[in-house]
Amino acid sequence: MNKNNSEACEIEPSSFKDPSARVFYKDGVVYRKIGKKYAETYRKFMNSGLYEKLISKGLIVPHEECGEVLSGVESSGVLNDGAEIEDEIIIKPKEVFVSYPYEWCFSEFKDAALATLEIQKIALEFDMTLKDATPFNIQFLENRPVLIDTSSFEDFKERPWAAYRQFCENFLCPLCLIAYKDLRLQNLLLGNINGIPLDLTSKLLPNKTKFNPNLLAHIHIHSKMQNKYSDNKVKTADVKVSKQSLLNIVNNLYDTVTNINLSKYKTEWDEYYSNTNYTEDGFEAKKEIINGFRERLLPEKVWDFGANTGVFSRIFSAKGAEVKAFDIDPLAIEKNYLEAKACGEKNIFPLIFDIVNPTPALGFDNKERKTLNARAKDVDLVLALALMHHLRITYNVPFAFQAKYFAEFSKHLIIEFVQKDDSKVQNMLLNREDIFDDYTKEGFEAAFGGFYKILETKQIPGTRRILYLMERN
Repeated sequence: MNKNNSEACEIEPSSFKDPSARVFYKDGVVYRKIGKKYAETYRKFMNSGLYEKLISKGLIVPHEECGEVLSGVESSGVLNDGAEIEDEIIIKPKEVFVSYPYEWCFSEFKDAALATLEIQKIALEFDMTLKDATPFNIQFLENRPVLIDTSSFEDFKERPWAAYRQFCENFLCPLCLIAYKDLRLQNLLLGNINGIPLDLTSKLLPNKTKFNPNLLAHIHIHSKMQNKYSDNKVKTADVKVSKQSLLNIVNNLYDTVTNINLSKYKTEWDEYYSNTNYTEDGFEAKKEIINGFRERLLPEKVWDFGANTGVFSRIFSAKGAEVKAFDIDPLAIEKNYLEAKACGEKNIFPLIFDIVNPTPALGFDNKERKTLNARAKDVDLVLALALMHHLRITYNVPFAFQAKYFAEFSKHLIIEFVQKDDSKVQNMLLNREDIFDDYTKEGFEAAFGGFYKILETKQIPGTRRILYLMERN
């Protein structure tokens, strides 16, 4: 999304999947261009009251219609990729940060599923329906799931919901695997970006789920029926399903998802702040130092790597900064998100992210789904607290590599150096050879000095830890 050239106009690589419209960027701004064949449906969507109702409930990203946005662009061929595009209808949606379902915690995923079903129920009130139900059409705006695909609607016709299987494979299957089997099975989405197959989900889920009538119907029987009738020549358009029958199915799915709850897991980091080697005074002093750095910079967009449950993220979000709070631990992100929801916090967005195994580029030509680096835009500050020693010792990532990585995101960096005689580092070295001769304050400063100048340093009282405020060279 980082298109800064004033002449830039580029189509969104994942947009090819929708023949109704094209998403593109001009001067760094995202637009959606409605196709000729979809123009009438779009007008019905806008004029029927459906758009206004979804806006009133915070279920769709707001947009404005634009005029002469693409003057001279058609001749460049950028949008001439086989779609029939109509110049008159160009909309500019409110900008949102793009995240992916494999980066969401369980409750974010569940809220996105429920929002999709709520949108479908409302659409039926206006004789319309969602033609697809992929989580990639849902993003989070002010910590609420919203639909970003304005061209996802079509006229209701008495036939099976076209997006039923897609919803089950993209929402219901992952949620069930996370809740009833293992948190880590969410990673199956990385290898199945079009949804986790029903038959695979059915095999992986414990037998007890077959005694749940809803899961039996929507996953286990659905899987068997899909396999049994995979070669059936009957067109779904020939099967009549009334609006009430479809609404019953959607309501049943809504109840099914509502009743899926996360089991009580324990991970390495979910109780991190209750098991630190800080004194209470040291912990408070750390917050005061970081707040002092904040006052010096006054950043508007902050990315916090290793955010855990967001204690230090909130030093910035509480003062109005937009914060992306990344952590490897899904339960830490779960707690962070639930706290943000409970407190009505709109500008802190927790996401699962593993620096040493980051979100890859996926999809056709590796361009449909982007790396985190490719989605970074106008980040003012990176936080990397209690992180560098894990990267250096557990994963052997050299200090210079870490510095280069963080410098790609933002001009400023707040990082915590944990000295080797810190008890946490000593525990990490307990059962392995200490091969880290460069792990010294001088070695750290020399490596990061290749990318940053040090603006300020503060020793955290009562600890073997130092906070650095740095500025990219």
